[in-house]
Amino acid sequence: MHALELNKAFTLMESGPVVLVTTHDGQKDNIMTISWTMVMDFTPVFAITTGAWNHSYAALKKNRECVIAIPTVDMLDTVVGIGTCSGQDTDKFAKFKLTPVPGKFVRPPLIRECLANIECKVIDIVEKHNIVVLQAVAAYLDTTRKEKRMLHAVGDGTFIVDGRKLDRRKMMASKLPDAVWTQATR
Repeated sequence: MHALELNKAFTLMESGPVVLVTTHDGQKDNIMTISWTMVMDFTPVFAITTGAWNHSYAALKKNRECVIAIPTVDMLDTVVGIGTCSGQDTDKFAKFKLTPVPGKFVRPPLIRECLANIECKVIDIVEKHNIVVLQAVAAYLDTTRKEKRMLHAVGDGTFIVDGRKLDRRKMMASKLPDAVWTQATR
């Protein structure tokens, strides 16, 4: 094995999938790209890492709601473009030709072009670590979408795309929640 520079260690564990997070600041919608996400457990509780460096953070902190939209590989350039401009001076829905769809439980919109959307309420902000903990209140999946492969950021400007899915549900049945297992066996 060869030593890796410690400041590059995060590229070995960079999380995924890359997601788009929509917010509403009281006047306009915005979108930010987030590659640091975490599933907290089998309940619909998630965490994202963001802070004051993102224009959307103030709206997220003030209004305590957002939508996590999950893009697919065909949206890579849009995802990178969203992440490299600011909502402070850019209408990202217009610039990237994305369709906002009203949510049922939160004001920020869903993104029609994404594979999935999750409406979320902020239940905690751990400011010391820039962690925003989210409770999902509704989730949607576009089952008609042909492209389903998600993106995973490496952290150095490169991405990994989902590939072949390997099924070990039977082996893991004792560890899967009933709702997940029941759905998996349908």
